[in-house]
Amino acid sequence: MVSDSKPPTPEELVGEEWACWYRMTPIERWQASSNLWQTYLTLGGALDPEPDTQSPFFDGSVKGALSAHVRPSLRVLRSRRVR
Repeated sequence: MVSDSKPPTPEELVGEEWACWYRMTPIERWQASSNLWQTYLTLGGALDPEPDTQSPFFDGSVKGALSAHVRPSLRVLRSRRVR
């Protein structure tokens, strides 16, 4: 038996905002991404990667080595081992 139902629309699959993105050509997506990056940088975003504190090359003494989310005013609440 053959079904006469239509395939789902992009809006039904991924929502209206993503459907608009999927309908763009690769060039249009590239230009839109460029605009998004400019907005991100204008709002104070940074392109520096997050430091990898687990890396053997991590140097915590280097200025800016901590994540932007870690404030220098944070203190250790418990300095002894829990028994």
